[in-house]
Amino acid sequence: MAQARTLLSKLFSRKNAQSLGFRSAIAGYTSRSYMVMPGQAVWMDRDYTQFAKEAYVKNVIAHRAIDMVSTAASSVKIELYSINSKGVRHEEKFHPALDILKRPNPMQATSDFFQALYNYYQISGNVFIQAIGAKDTQPKELHLLRPDRISIIAGKSALPEAYRYTISNQSRDFPVDKISGKSMILHIRKFNPLNDWYGLSSVEAAAYSIDQHNQSGAWNQSLLQNGARPSGALVVGGEVTGGGVLSIEQYNRVKQQIDDQFSGPENAGRPLLLEGGLDWKEMSMSPKDMDFVEAKHSSARDIALAFGVPPQLLGIPGDNTYSNLQEARLALWEQTVIPLVERTIDRLNNWLIPFFGDRLELTADTDSITALAASNQAIWDRVEKSSFLTDDEKRIAVGYSPLSHKKKIID
Repeated sequence: MAQARTLLSKLFSRKNAQSLGFRSAIAGYTSRSYMVMPGQAVWMDRDYTQFAKEAYVKNVIAHRAIDMVSTAASSVKIELYSINSKGVRHEEKFHPALDILKRPNPMQATSDFFQALYNYYQISGNVFIQAIGAKDTQPKELHLLRPDRISIIAGKSALPEAYRYTISNQSRDFPVDKISGKSMILHIRKFNPLNDWYGLSSVEAAAYSIDQHNQSGAWNQSLLQNGARPSGALVVGGEVTGGGVLSIEQYNRVKQQIDDQFSGPENAGRPLLLEGGLDWKEMSMSPKDMDFVEAKHSSARDIALAFGVPPQLLGIPGDNTYSNLQEARLALWEQTVIPLVERTIDRLNNWLIPFFGDRLELTADTDSITALAASNQAIWDRVEKSSFLTDDEKRIAVGYSPLSHKKKIID
């Protein structure tokens, strides 16, 4: 029994952060969702501002990985289909639901809106979209809300009671219907095993690697400012100074002269004038000291892994998982971009489309993605060679309406 209690205490204890840097600001949190009383505001445990600053602003690998995924995902064309009582889908070329997605608000077009959406999703693990308009009517505009300005008001069930938006010490609550779960706020979040209300950021999973990569960059910068390496040492001749020790005045004068006239990139290559009794000993880094370069590349690969981007596409040297860039690009789309787009469209179908009526469905037009052309062609070839399928079955298999349905419409 005592062993069982010890095990439980280890499982549910809160560990202290063991590292410096921005990881220390997020380490050691535990889920508090089960201890929150209904009506109480729940804020994110992690520091979104620190996530954005250390990963997206300061780290070139994380910035490029996030940008690559969001740019690719926002380029996917979204289509709208109506579905009749027989389950036959018909593409809608003109519809109010498409209009609001093409121009969500006066400040953003489709690509701007969705790129920001996917950026928030990767940095924070949470996306909050506000629909502007009267309740139960078609929204006039869609706006993205910064995740760090949103707190969730806990409800009595799995549904939140409201979403609270706070800026400049002013708050506004957006209630959630207790039965249908409808709200003028859509919350898209990544799965988080430790929190019932907020998603888990990819930045948090890559936090240690981002810290290491940033520290490597700071180390390189310091080296450049000090001659790109520990240049050497000034050795004092003992026969001149009597024991090889400079007086405090002599030491400070030499140190000040080196700092002012021989340190920094602007003084690179400048000759050093030595007085009698001083000797210059060249120094260099050992191969072991240079391991930080490989450590930096290793951290970069881990960061790329956290965001689902093949390292080859980011120009990171090292192990090449894919034989060429075409395979790496295909993996990026199939394993990262397409699932992200489809997950987002599913949430929009569940929240936005009901405002415009029933039997409507948004879908991603994956056929127009050039990176998937070879993969799509292979599928079409296999379907075409399937002799046991009828023409209508082949068309349905690749996402088209059956010819028999079109003939009935014409007749």
